[in-house]
Amino acid sequence: PSPAARLLRALLALAGHHASLIDHRERPWASVTFSGARHTVVLRFTGWEACDDGERLVAVLPDHAFSIPGLLVADVTVTRTDEALVPERTLEVECDLLVLDE
Repeated sequence: PSPAARLLRALLALAGHHASLIDHRERPWASVTFSGARHTVVLRFTGWEACDDGERLVAVLPDHAFSIPGLLVADVTVTRTDEALVPERTLEVECDLLVLDE
């Protein structure tokens, strides 16, 4: 699988089985010594139990140590959360992840 697919699989595993992938954007990233990609991911959680999983994800994601062979997740930022209660509780979580090639 591609690096993006491996990252998304790891992120969705952390988010729990209630999470739905809404959007994923990837753009190349490089510095003098490292290369990789910056990923923007939007996940949606629908229902009370699912939103509890989403809140847990927001709490643990910035400090989570991902273990993805061949990749190093160097930085994770939750950039947006949107919650609605009608017609049912939903939570959208947008995050940016800087992933370096090992």
